Amino acid sequence: MVVVHYTAMDSAEAALERLCDPAAEVSAHYLIAADGRAWQMVAEVARAWHAGAGAWGDVTDVNSRSVGIELDNPGDRPFPEPLMTTLEALLPGILRRWSIPPERVIGHSDMAPDRKADPGPHFDWARLARKGLAIWPDAADPAPDAPFEISARTFGYTAVCDPEKRLHAFRDRFRPGATGPEDATDRALMARLAAQWPVAQSRGNA
Repeated sequence: MVVVHYTAMDSAEAALERLCDPAAEVSAHYLIAADGRAWQMVAEVARAWHAGAGAWGDVTDVNSRSVGIELDNPGDRPFPEPLMTTLEALLPGILRRWSIPPERVIGHSDMAPDRKADPGPHFDWARLARKGLAIWPDAADPAPDAPFEISARTFGYTAVCDPEKRLHAFRDRFRPGATGPEDATDRALMARLAAQWPVAQSRGNA
């Protein structure tokens, strides 16, 4: 998989220092600055400590099955164009080298909704999907009538957490700005995702 994060730090340099500090016990394969500069800190073949506890589908040791990409952003604003351009240049090679399908490009909050909010509602997932580097539900497809939680698990949201936190993580990614209790739009979108990209079809991938 690929797991996308934001740094929630003052600068890319501050994040780089922390990610390279053994005492911090956190690392990632890549860091992309707001101005588009990029650093590779860990070889893709090696395990980085970026994901922590959580799950996606049947994968519970996400660190051992993923490439982690940190994005220089505090989490409360859009991601700058130079950063997004560099990310879009980086991702195709990673996906090709590891045979990762676009549905296996996820956010940190997808696999750990009880603990994490990144990359948050300001990250443009639809833009990545238009380039074949992530996914977006097709509103034209009919939505099966299924409970939200069942569809969520089928799609990949298998981490144990409060259902409200799972709903929040889903909305941050696919319905940014949505609030209030679960509604019919949530159920329809999640059902489309589960029908189009059931996580079982991706087993065996990175």
